[in-house]
Amino acid sequence: MFELLLQLPLFQGLSTEALSALVEKYPFHFLKYHDGDSIVNAGDTVTHARFVVSGNVRLNMPFNNLQVTLSQTLSSPHVLGPDWLFGMTTIHPYSVTAKGECGILQITKSDYVTMLQSDKVLLFNILNYLSLRGQNSATTMLDTQQGSIGERLKLLVKTFTTRTSTDVELTFRQKDFCTLLGTQRNSMQKALNELMDSGLINFSSNKLEIINLREFISHSK
Repeated sequence: MFELLLQLPLFQGLSTEALSALVEKYPFHFLKYHDGDSIVNAGDTVTHARFVVSGNVRLNMPFNNLQVTLSQTLSSPHVLGPDWLFGMTTIHPYSVTAKGECGILQITKSDYVTMLQSDKVLLFNILNYLSLRGQNSATTMLDTQQGSIGERLKLLVKTFTTRTSTDVELTFRQKDFCTLLGTQRNSMQKALNELMDSGLINFSSNKLEIINLREFISHSK
């Protein structure tokens, strides 16, 4: 279990001895969930740092005021949304459910803050993580109004997924999806047809599935 935890971005760089000392000092709660069990509800206040330590979870993120939802599967080891632990908005923007049997480690926010104050490695890990996420989001905001519809879609997906995400899909009402991408329906339909012809996506009137996330994000058109 320690080897698994040390792969998580917020614990990387710690020695096994340092991690063992943290586990002895602070309550590390290991919870088991069954397929379909709710782990996090959209709109809940973030009260814990949570980590997927075994199995898979399904994350569903709705876009505010639009009938558009991005869904993805995340596998262990993975940290669930440390972006929302701090700041003015500390509520989960997504729901998380178990996909099959899975294990979650959770640490109360207050204990995690105390850990950050006592260990520079943990502190720099969270600062680097949040800085990287913030920079990626800023880049996306600057680029999302430029380029083709395919490029805008790629930036959107890249911002809200991770490199290890699988089964990525968007469900939507077409009008709202066009609004999100800043385009007209005919233009969107043409762009999606081109992406499907390239073998990157499948789509229907209200769903888009990414066939291979890495290839989709690296696609140049």
